[in-house]
Amino acid sequence: MTASLMFQGTGSDVGKSVLVAGLCRLFARRGLAVRPFKPQNMSNNAAVTSDGGEIGRAQALQARASGVAPSIDMNPVLLKPETDLGAQVIVQGRRWATLKARDYSRRKRDLLQAVLESYHRLGSQLTWSWSRAPAARRR
Repeated sequence: MTASLMFQGTGSDVGKSVLVAGLCRLFARRGLAVRPFKPQNMSNNAAVTSDGGEIGRAQALQARASGVAPSIDMNPVLLKPETDLGAQVIVQGRRWATLKARDYSRRKRDLLQAVLESYHRLGSQLTWSWSRAPAARRR
């Protein structure tokens, strides 16, 4: 099993993605094969991979920092908001569905297999995996 390190933060926009990009660059320059991995991301700002798939822009930046091309496996589930209550669900780079938040919550379990497949494909290519957890919800 590949060694992994997860970064978590107290909220959105606190610098987790930039920190991970910097660490990816640091360790890549030291000769380690590193890859970013964020199982689920919500963003209207998608980046396109070489095979035409969509991933979050932060993961694309982190891939560049790692010295590799962005891959759909780096962000297997991308939620692209379309309304206040719903989003387009991109799974491994391709549109899977458009769901309301309530429906996504019910179907989220259906996506676990795709997330695990992506994680294991990335893991077979590297020394370290950087994972960035979604921000903690405030109560």
